[in-house]
Amino acid sequence: MSKEKNVDTAFFGQPRGLSTLFFTEMWERFSYYGMRAILLFYMYYAVTKGGLGMDQTTAASIMSIYGSLVYLSGVVGGWLSDRVWGPRRTVFIGGVLIMFGHIALSLPFGVTALYVSIVLIVVGTGLLKPNVSEMVGGLYSPEDRRRDSGFSMFVFGINLGAAVAPWAVPWAANGFGLNLFHGEMNFHAGFSLAAIGMFFGLIQYVVGGRKYLSKDSLYPDDPIEKDDLRPVIIWTLVGVVALIIVLGLLAALGQLNINNIITLITIIAIALPIYYFIMMLNSKKVTKVEKSRVVAYIPLFIAAVIFWGIEESGSVVLALFAQQRTVLHIGGWHFAAANFQTLNPLFIMILTPVFVTLWDRWKNQPSAPGKFAAGLVFAGLSYAFMALPALIHGTTAGRVSPFWLVGSWFIVEIGEMLISPIGLSVTTRLAPNAFKSQMMSMWFMADAAGQAVNAQIVKYYSSSTEVPYFLTIGIVSIVFGVILMFFVKKIHGLMGGVD
Repeated sequence: MSKEKNVDTAFFGQPRGLSTLFFTEMWERFSYYGMRAILLFYMYYAVTKGGLGMDQTTAASIMSIYGSLVYLSGVVGGWLSDRVWGPRRTVFIGGVLIMFGHIALSLPFGVTALYVSIVLIVVGTGLLKPNVSEMVGGLYSPEDRRRDSGFSMFVFGINLGAAVAPWAVPWAANGFGLNLFHGEMNFHAGFSLAAIGMFFGLIQYVVGGRKYLSKDSLYPDDPIEKDDLRPVIIWTLVGVVALIIVLGLLAALGQLNINNIITLITIIAIALPIYYFIMMLNSKKVTKVEKSRVVAYIPLFIAAVIFWGIEESGSVVLALFAQQRTVLHIGGWHFAAANFQTLNPLFIMILTPVFVTLWDRWKNQPSAPGKFAAGLVFAGLSYAFMALPALIHGTTAGRVSPFWLVGSWFIVEIGEMLISPIGLSVTTRLAPNAFKSQMMSMWFMADAAGQAVNAQIVKYYSSSTEVPYFLTIGIVSIVFGVILMFFVKKIHGLMGGVD
């Protein structure tokens, strides 16, 4: 009885430490999604309108590759937490870098500040995001049945911050509803609000962390030994030197520009998971059954790349569609193009309990490959749906109803319910014992690769090309989903007993 009384239930029946991590991630997502909601417009708006005056195509490519880098950096962040700093310190350092990244954007220093901000936020997010989730798991003992509900509350906090930000940050950039900027956009005010949000997150993280987080989070789980440190330093230096050589060659050829750098990052984002697959399939540490499971994971990984390429386009292609082709009012209610970014987290919060109930009650539900196939079809349909306005009204007919965007986001979020949580689960279960951490990194690399590919194909989008753009990508996703359906039994067989 005394043991039950000592269970920490201070935060809605959950450990008090969950509130610290809940609000840390909520504010981090507030700052990131708030910045992301207006960043594309800031890059390509004319200087006279408060922007940087970039070419729209370049701005869209930068947005996509930015997202790719954020997910790639998580691999390094997880390693530093496990081997060097411990999760609590790693998260704090990440939060500080994110805050300074938003501060850089809030200052009127042009393109230089933009690139400095991207570096800081990419590195900071890579340090913070994977390790906050790890600490949530550390709040519960292995037998604690509250673990799943605790993670559900944590994910709700993520989406809450992401849903509020696309309203709050554009509101600040538009003068807080007071016409402070005489009808013009002051993007720096919006970025300042994102920086303040991350500052609040850090304050409560430090104060709450001292009181409610385990002291074990101050130390790395697998501290690196001196003998292991030497090869890490050597390979890091080799990588840095190789990068310098490539950049030097581009400079010597007069080809060192942002577009070629984006292409270089795209190549790395695609090559890295290929390297990991080859390494695992050829490793002596991986058993025959485990290799079969890795092979089964390959088509699921490709499906995830296609899906994330479509889903993550919400902050790029659909943002452009919102600004250039959408009626920005419903009756007397006027809103900003950036506000549409709230639809992603909003629909996730609405659909999650629906799908949790569905999976709990559906006895003969599809296997993971079947769900992936259906998710790809829904993702493709969301893009095919976006081709309808131009097919019906033409691309020169002006602006169309905002409900086209609402419908498209709703459809793709059904696809996300079929792929994202299922993918996280199946990744952990198909992982070879010797590569559990690396396999989890692979899941995030799928998102990185999808956005890296997006950085290249988004160059072909414009208001005049929207029909072939949406239809082509949508059909590719649907066709791959249908093909995947025919191989569901084969893939499931290769999964070696994993359901």
